[in-house]
Amino acid sequence: MRKVNLSISGCMGRMGQQLIKSSKKDRNFKLVSLTENRLINKKISGLKPFKNSIEAFKKSNVIIDFTVPKCTLEILEIATKLKKRVVIGTTGFTKKEENLIKKFSRKIPILKAGNMSLGVNLLIYLTEIASKSLGNNFASKVYEVHHKHKIDYPSGTALMLGKGIADGKNKNFYNLIGKKYLNKKSFPYAKKINFNSIRKNEVIGEHEVRFSSGKEIIKLNHESFDRSLYSEGALTAAAWLMSKKAGLYSMRDLLNFKWTVKKKLKLF
Repeated sequence: MRKVNLSISGCMGRMGQQLIKSSKKDRNFKLVSLTENRLINKKISGLKPFKNSIEAFKKSNVIIDFTVPKCTLEILEIATKLKKRVVIGTTGFTKKEENLIKKFSRKIPILKAGNMSLGVNLLIYLTEIASKSLGNNFASKVYEVHHKHKIDYPSGTALMLGKGIADGKNKNFYNLIGKKYLNKKSFPYAKKINFNSIRKNEVIGEHEVRFSSGKEIIKLNHESFDRSLYSEGALTAAAWLMSKKAGLYSMRDLLNFKWTVKKKLKLF
């Protein structure tokens, strides 16, 4: 099998560094370039990082992006000119920026995901199925744990799980967001979806969805033990994208999950 020429954008970040390590171990990839949004005056894994440019990406087949929205759009503009595939792991886009990504996807294949873990994406899918099956007879809530350095709460993945609950009911997620608790030993169910976020030690990530009828509780959960699972998921996405035509894809498409409602609902 011919190796996939890979570029990593955001090479100095936590995910960028992990991607470099994982790509070096994966025989399906050849790392051809690294980029950052500032000048880096040293080599990393034998490569001197570029700023985003045609020169940086001309040898690559696929670009994996873990940066910031402004940088992602810059990468997409260059990738469109060069007809390169792009995997987007960056989050925090505005509605206007999301629409621009859709516009770029008419010309090149793009896979965008708020979480690259195959297991987490399966959990989101199972959450949606459970929510649809249980209907309005069960209340639901989301619990998550991350390392003490993580400032934002709830986590992006917790919000994705909340959206899975809403999608299963075919309701607008933003109308179902309840209270957001931090470091509570316990927290209640409610008519809306409540979230509890725990920040402690160096926990990589734990997520749990609970459904309760008052007579029984159903729990769906996922625990992360190694950060490499996110980089390996991104590499899996990059390899998968090689055979795809122009379009906007998600991890759901990669995993071939069916939609639980007739209309495809927007993913994070």
